[in-house]
Amino acid sequence: MAQHKQPAHSGAAITSLKVQASRPAAIAMTSPAIDADGWLSIDHAQAGDETSPPLSWSGPLEVVTWALVVEDPDAPRDEPVVHWLVWNIPGAWTSLPAGLEKSAHPRGGHDLVQGLNTGGRPGWLGMAPPEGHGPHRYYFQLFGLDRRLDLAEDIPLVEFVNVLKGATIAKGELVGRFETPHPTLDAPSRARTGAYGREEGATRSPTEAERNAGRGGLDRDDPDRHAPHDPDGVVRPG
Repeated sequence: MAQHKQPAHSGAAITSLKVQASRPAAIAMTSPAIDADGWLSIDHAQAGDETSPPLSWSGPLEVVTWALVVEDPDAPRDEPVVHWLVWNIPGAWTSLPAGLEKSAHPRGGHDLVQGLNTGGRPGWLGMAPPEGHGPHRYYFQLFGLDRRLDLAEDIPLVEFVNVLKGATIAKGELVGRFETPHPTLDAPSRARTGAYGREEGATRSPTEAERNAGRGGLDRDDPDRHAPHDPDGVVRPG
């Protein structure tokens, strides 16, 4: 019996390519989690704090609720990885804060519902591309709907897409990239993670992954800003 060969990248279309909006109105999206070069901060990765990224948008006033789908089509699997699935975001809202709790009904979310990600849990699933697989793209896809949705919390994405097809007024997307740094050879760098969006010489606390690797965050004692060092800031010999 032939074994299924894992693809290098998903060949399936992301949700926004499957859903057509009933009106031409576009949704403009922004996020401070994505830097000027398009890189997502490591704060939202599994190697960081894995908090959900903040989002802001503008769109048609007649939207009743918003729905959000975040997918990674560069994952080495048949279907894109679902990082976030959210619906019943109030139509009057124009943003989501960072760090929504990982529950179907997060506190302060009103009627907002977080569905299951690919990991089988509600809420945001942090980025974690395979090491050496190169940069992955993360599509934040927002859909303005003409109704409130009454859905099971564990609805599969394929069924959710069918619901969106009949309810979407407008849609928009925002793309961020992320590449997993080598756990011991790579300190976080702007070119890889967008984590250096700070003033020159500013100190950043080490992430859990950096502490486990025996290094701290970047600080003024790192002349080349890449030297491996311990959590106390002592540069280790290369």
